[in-house]
Amino acid sequence: MGTDTGFEIVHAVLSAEPISVEQAIAAVESDTAGAVVSFSGVVRNHDGGKQVSRLSYSAHPTARQVMADVVAGLVAEHSVPAGDAAPGGSPEDAAGGAGATQDGRQPVRIWAAHRIGMLEIGDPALVCAVSAVHRGQAFAVCAELVDRIKAQVPIWKEQFFADGTVEWVGAGE
Repeated sequence: MGTDTGFEIVHAVLSAEPISVEQAIAAVESDTAGAVVSFSGVVRNHDGGKQVSRLSYSAHPTARQVMADVVAGLVAEHSVPAGDAAPGGSPEDAAGGAGATQDGRQPVRIWAAHRIGMLEIGDPALVCAVSAVHRGQAFAVCAELVDRIKAQVPIWKEQFFADGTVEWVGAGE
């Protein structure tokens, strides 16, 4: 979904199917991007001193819309008014080129997905990738994207421990 804001939301979903950082990077790469920053949050084998054997993510019925709104909100806050250079950018960046927006700005491309359902140790649970002309903007947008998804999208984690106990994380927060 392209916009005239200088950002392109390539993908922002919850997925019952496996996701990968390679998939995310491939989706945001472009000839105009000088940086591609990615994040892959994977299921680890421990939490709070206990061995985790697997986990399951459950999403509130509004979670898909909240995910879309979180990404759209981030784009709105980071968008550069037409004619301005991107943060950390230069006047040459606004000159255009392949993949540029109508006013010549190079788009920042965003891909984000959070898994729902049963996951095993090592499976990616949250994957994000951002491409931009410069690394500073790509790092900043990717880090904020991850933080906002984790803080705002109503997803709960059910951890299954090796000792047979189960714990819900995120419920009631």
